[in-house]
Amino acid sequence: MTLPPEDRMSELRQLFFETAGELVQKLNDEAMQLEKTPGDAETARSLRRTVHTLKGDAAACGFRELSELAHEFEDVLTLENPAAAALVPEIALRAADVFSALLESYQKGKKLPGIQSLRADIARLARPAVAGAGTIKTKKKKVTAKASRWSEYEQMAIARATSEGKRVHHVIVQIDPQCAMPIAGRQMIQLALTGLGELLALYPVEGSHDPIVQVEAALVSEKPAEQIRAKCSIPTIALNVRVTPLRVAAPVFRALQVSAGSSNSENSEKAAVPAAEGSVEIADGVAEESASTEASLAAEATVAPIASSGPDNVLRVDAERIDSVLNLVGELILAKSMLQQALIEFGQRFPKDGLRGKFSDAMAFQGRVLNELQHSVMKIRMVPVDQLFRRFPRIVRDVGLQCGKDVELTIRGGQTDLDKSILDAIAEPLTHLVRNAVGHGIESAEERVRAGKRPQGMLRLGAYHQGNQVVIEVSDDGAGIDSERVRQRALAKGLLKPEQAARLSENDTLELILQPGFSTAEEITELSGRGVGLDVVQSVLTRLKGTIQIETARGRGTTFRMRLPLTLAIIRALMFRVERRLYALPLNAVAEIARTMEENIHQVENYDVLQLRDDLLPLLRLGGEPPSGTERARRKAFVLVIKNGERKFGLVVDALEGEGELVIKALDDQSVTTDLVSGASILGDGRVVLILNMIALMERFTRGRADAAGSKMTGLLSSLASLNTSGIEAAAMRARSTAGGQS
Repeated sequence: MTLPPEDRMSELRQLFFETAGELVQKLNDEAMQLEKTPGDAETARSLRRTVHTLKGDAAACGFRELSELAHEFEDVLTLENPAAAALVPEIALRAADVFSALLESYQKGKKLPGIQSLRADIARLARPAVAGAGTIKTKKKKVTAKASRWSEYEQMAIARATSEGKRVHHVIVQIDPQCAMPIAGRQMIQLALTGLGELLALYPVEGSHDPIVQVEAALVSEKPAEQIRAKCSIPTIALNVRVTPLRVAAPVFRALQVSAGSSNSENSEKAAVPAAEGSVEIADGVAEESASTEASLAAEATVAPIASSGPDNVLRVDAERIDSVLNLVGELILAKSMLQQALIEFGQRFPKDGLRGKFSDAMAFQGRVLNELQHSVMKIRMVPVDQLFRRFPRIVRDVGLQCGKDVELTIRGGQTDLDKSILDAIAEPLTHLVRNAVGHGIESAEERVRAGKRPQGMLRLGAYHQGNQVVIEVSDDGAGIDSERVRQRALAKGLLKPEQAARLSENDTLELILQPGFSTAEEITELSGRGVGLDVVQSVLTRLKGTIQIETARGRGTTFRMRLPLTLAIIRALMFRVERRLYALPLNAVAEIARTMEENIHQVENYDVLQLRDDLLPLLRLGGEPPSGTERARRKAFVLVIKNGERKFGLVVDALEGEGELVIKALDDQSVTTDLVSGASILGDGRVVLILNMIALMERFTRGRADAAGSKMTGLLSSLASLNTSGIEAAAMRARSTAGGQS
């Protein structure tokens, strides 16, 4: 099926935006490498090839500003001027920023950013070579400028038509200065040319804001030049008409043939775009400069072939499609639970029926296949964290220069896989942690030397799997965090009362830096002092059901350790009851389960504690206080031991229900108003289970311990005991319907 031209262009642009981001990141990487190893010819060639590819792709999609800017930069890089080599990395990094801003503007339909400053810097790179260029250089520049009015896609079309033996005319119509409506005149000239043959290119383009002094076109026609000239000589519009033949430079024509031969008919336009730049020859001059650029690139390709973006069997799939498949897998897991429940009821009703064993075997087989399907779909969603990590060398470099610090970044674990949605969500908090480490954590070179350290600071960024979680660490060898200073700052800002500050442990004190509005900076700069930053880390991790741990040592450095779930859709959970309501916690959050009697639980100040082996374990009662008297002492209780870093506490629950895989469904604020519940799920027998928010529970525990005058930490879930089950079930079913599509 052939798509309409507008659909084909839309599809081409969508593909362009996907690949252009990778090209800009590659440009960043190559510029950083060239900065470390000045004069490396292979890196310089690779950088030029990247700019060349971006230029061609942008031209094919009609993004003129980006294509022309990349074209100017590529021309300067082709000069290989030794005097300007030291400036190339810095300007390449600036170009990457401008390219990225242009891409964002194209994508979101925003106003284009200013590019004149970068253009001036690019021109400055070429100045040493321009001084002695003479008349030949001037002529080259003049002819190239004439040819570069057309996009690379148009130039490629001209080259193809010429290679097929067609007659291609270069038509220049000078507009009469007395013409009252030059825009309408351009349209009339376009109609006249269209009636004469196939119009391959036209300048100015429709909608251009440039003044229309002349109209320039490339026309495929068997008509003689005199007939074309007569047709375009429109009274009161055309002052003068000139028609000359167009042809293709031989070296570029060969490059076009190679490009066309190496691709199929559907992709040949895309593959040939880079080779077509500057390939049009006008009868009165030859575009030698552009042709030499292409010949240079072709020569480089024989020495160091351009790395492909991946094997031919790699597919680009919209993330929403994968999410849809993952949601359907979640529905299958729910269906499996329903079948298992039905099988249990069947076995109870017909314990000796022979079909019971067959049903059990079929269910076991279905369970194995479903587990494999789930893991396969989960792997599709997984991407290496290196996709995020590779942007940080540039960030560390820029922040280090801004602060006057020399910082070395070490990255490990880049191949660790993480769910794409989670990876995208942690980009901002991880950026805050890295910038904070360079700006605040690592000392200046003078301070480091006085402390007996080497002048260059060290920043380590790592990732690894731990169970069914991913741990991401940001570690520096700086001065560490002064917990006493943090405590005093919190008191000064009114975040703590004096009696609360006295009771805070070291870990609780460090976590104050994650509070909104908290900052230890004495003055406002571009990096700090505004009270906006690390609280973003906490809020995002709360939404992702992750945790953060801070470790610090004065004079030796600080480590931020983020723990994230592999996925947000399906979890392995422990289910329990509190006041007849069914709840669940992620299984990896529970360190152990203890069974005890109420008589073994004692009260210390405003919270309960349990002697668990050699440790005194503080407790949170999710339900209300048990009745007093002898019955209370004999009452059994289950304690779920929760451990987060060095912090450990217990949750007192009434009964355990077992463990299982739960498909998480989000609930709206109208269904559940407490922050203690992060979602819900429906079991195979139709029961609704509420999934608790571990971060909110930890905050309640920390707040309760710090506030000695506060009420006893009991009955956290009592307000949910009387909640209307049908309302929650309806909300969960709505979420299920939304996520599951037509299932």
